[in-house]
Amino acid sequence: MTVPGVSLMTAATFMAAVGDIHRFRSPRRLVSYLGLDPKVRQSGSGNAKIGRISKQGAAPVRGMLVEAALVAVSTPGPMRAFYQRVSARRGKAIAIVAVARKLTVLFWHLLIAEKDYAFARPSLTAHKLRELELRAGAERRTGSRSLEHKSGYHQQHNRDRERETAAQAELAYQRLVTDWKRANPEKVAAVT
Repeated sequence: MTVPGVSLMTAATFMAAVGDIHRFRSPRRLVSYLGLDPKVRQSGSGNAKIGRISKQGAAPVRGMLVEAALVAVSTPGPMRAFYQRVSARRGKAIAIVAVARKLTVLFWHLLIAEKDYAFARPSLTAHKLRELELRAGAERRTGSRSLEHKSGYHQQHNRDRERETAAQAELAYQRLVTDWKRANPEKVAAVT
């Protein structure tokens, strides 16, 4: 839930469908399990044709990941930069599915390493976790001006500061891709 765009429902649906993350040796296997991998058609030594996603996994999980991707690309950050780059080449629908796939790969790495998302927004994450506690039956804190309220998600300047940090991460991702394209023009031409 530290990833922007991922709610309690998305995280719970993902974890229920996946189970123990260690049963997937690589993120590619997890992507394939969820049906977010592209179909490849090839006969003999001819050129391979890459088509639509396979849709072999659980449809509700794919749907939740696409919904999370839609929210993730609406906020500043590396996911939005990735979406803009792919949508310029392939279109918005394909770009959203690509972001959903990227989120799946990101989830695999975060769960295997048992770490939080590097570009997380701390007050938003704290807000999500507090909502989870309240849904689980935790007591509401009395008093309208608690320390949590003053320093957390409900303060506009905190949200603005975190959004600015996320925008800087988005710019850093864009610069990284631009520098990578300049450094390896033959590889970029082969990929596109």
